[in-house]
Amino acid sequence: MAIAGEPLAVQLLGPVRAWRHGREVALGPPKQRAVFALLAGRANDVVSVDHIIDAVWGGDIPQTASNGVHTYVAGLRRALEPERSRRESGELLISTAGGYALQTDPEAVDATLFARRHTEARRARAEGRLQEALDHAESALSLWHGEAHSGVPGPFAVMERTRLQDLRLTAVEEWAGDMLEADRPVEAVTVLLGAVAEEPLREKLRWLLMTALYRCGRQAHALEVYAETRRLLRHELGIDPSAELRTLHQQILAGSPVTPTGAARTGTVTAVGTRAPAPEPPAARLVLSETPRPAQLPPVARGFVGRSQELEQLARLLTENDPRGASTPIVVIDGPAGVGKSAFALELAHRLSGHFPDGQLYVDLHGTSMEGRSLSASEALLQVLRSLGVDNARIPADLASRATLYRSLLHGKRVLVMLDDVLSADQLRPLIPGGSSCVLSTGRQRLGGLAVRDGAHLLRLEPLGTQDALSLLRCLSGDRLRHQEAVARRLVGLSGGRPLALRMMAETLAANQDVPLSALVEHIAEEHGRLDRLAVGGDASTSLHTLFETSYQALPDEAARMFRLLGLYSAGLITVSAAADLAGTTEPEAAGTLRLLARRHLLVEAGRGAYRFHELMRLYAAECAEREPLTHRSAAVARLLQATVSVA
Repeated sequence: MAIAGEPLAVQLLGPVRAWRHGREVALGPPKQRAVFALLAGRANDVVSVDHIIDAVWGGDIPQTASNGVHTYVAGLRRALEPERSRRESGELLISTAGGYALQTDPEAVDATLFARRHTEARRARAEGRLQEALDHAESALSLWHGEAHSGVPGPFAVMERTRLQDLRLTAVEEWAGDMLEADRPVEAVTVLLGAVAEEPLREKLRWLLMTALYRCGRQAHALEVYAETRRLLRHELGIDPSAELRTLHQQILAGSPVTPTGAARTGTVTAVGTRAPAPEPPAARLVLSETPRPAQLPPVARGFVGRSQELEQLARLLTENDPRGASTPIVVIDGPAGVGKSAFALELAHRLSGHFPDGQLYVDLHGTSMEGRSLSASEALLQVLRSLGVDNARIPADLASRATLYRSLLHGKRVLVMLDDVLSADQLRPLIPGGSSCVLSTGRQRLGGLAVRDGAHLLRLEPLGTQDALSLLRCLSGDRLRHQEAVARRLVGLSGGRPLALRMMAETLAANQDVPLSALVEHIAEEHGRLDRLAVGGDASTSLHTLFETSYQALPDEAARMFRLLGLYSAGLITVSAAADLAGTTEPEAAGTLRLLARRHLLVEAGRGAYRFHELMRLYAAECAEREPLTHRSAAVARLLQATVSVA
């Protein structure tokens, strides 16, 4: 797909290939081509090394992954710019800001060019320029040379194959609808037969194929397609064909003339002389047009303060319109227990509700609940589909079919979907709708794979700064802290800036008006049992001890052991060597475990390979240390002391 005049041209819609000044470049082994495909798909954007690792290796990351990325980048540089010396970074593949970027015109990448031409076809169609729409659509579809990202491994390639294939079939459907409107059914039949073979459960394609066959005078073949469709849907999903397909079947049986309108591009059928409603997928009319607009967001917490910069940034991200209509904005907020992730997300969701006129969906996935197992993606979809009015008899049994129905229901709608307390990327992905909706989620783990494979924006929520924490504490505690600046600042320090701890402190002050303020503060400040005192009776969800326990229980065995032993460590900064001595492991093993604890927000990175505890987490770790057998604790401390003496 060499493009005249382009210094670099890239093919992703088929086997991954590249041309430099008209000559094909040897991109190297499969993983090296996978790195290239990722960078090309995000031309001119910096992609971090961690994102490249997630994209190429997924969950099976070898210890040599970072070195592998650098090796593949070096190999790509030699292939793309052989004239450069080994010490020069080159002009095409540059290193910057902890990652790499491929510098080229995005439209020299066929996937980007396809999206632009598809958008131009839609614009021409909307403006009534039918032949121009057909020309743009055919130009876009001509860029395909097989399965997208063919021949490259990794989860990113898998997701891109699926996304681009869906976009291609959408373009085929729209092109076929235009061909029928232009009275050219014979040409449409061949393309539609191939598309139906690729996606046999896509009813829109089958509606178009039946119409095209019937318009060609092949009534019997059109009826055969319907019979096959009914058998397939009943066998695979346990459902009957859509009302649109059933109506078309009856019209064909009766020999009634069938003519497409603009709605034919979405699978809606009309008889001669009638007009169809606005384009909309068949399944969507089962729900949102027949049930109340969903408004499922819980109320916001009283006294929300701060976070204005983060709110503004995410508001822009979630309300930006993708001109291709193919990318769903996704925001994933992570942070430690009690830092206010859910309160922040709900504040943002309520502020943005006016931008999503078709409603708001809310699902608590219970990823870290102590009361029972978390909700699976399939169970969450069952809950959402029921809330959207889908009858139980029409809800498929398997996850993939439920996800397909869910995306069809929200197609063309602007709905805000909030997913609270997500445990993993696999739990979230099936709940991502397409098009103009958006997803806002929270969780305690950083889900880097969602950024790489799904284009999600990740935000790590930190504890409140001192001034915001003071504002929240004063707002919630009434008059008790008026003119008590020193006391308020002491309580903020004890809270570690966690909004949940501040709210509990304020509740303690408000509920004990007859107890002197100084006595209350000393009671809160006492280290022994402080976490148990920071709780509201009868509500386990507001106990910091319970929240920390859920994070600890989710750790792998070796990481949980390391966490317990770190509770014995009294120094401020935790070094890799100290952690290795405590656990009796090698420094590389200790470094990996410390990174895992930091990703789970049980430790905070302090720079240069050092870590520290947040104030309240330090108390919890000390409690957990007591769960380790006394002989193991003694041995760990002895190893640490021996190492310290040896260094001295």
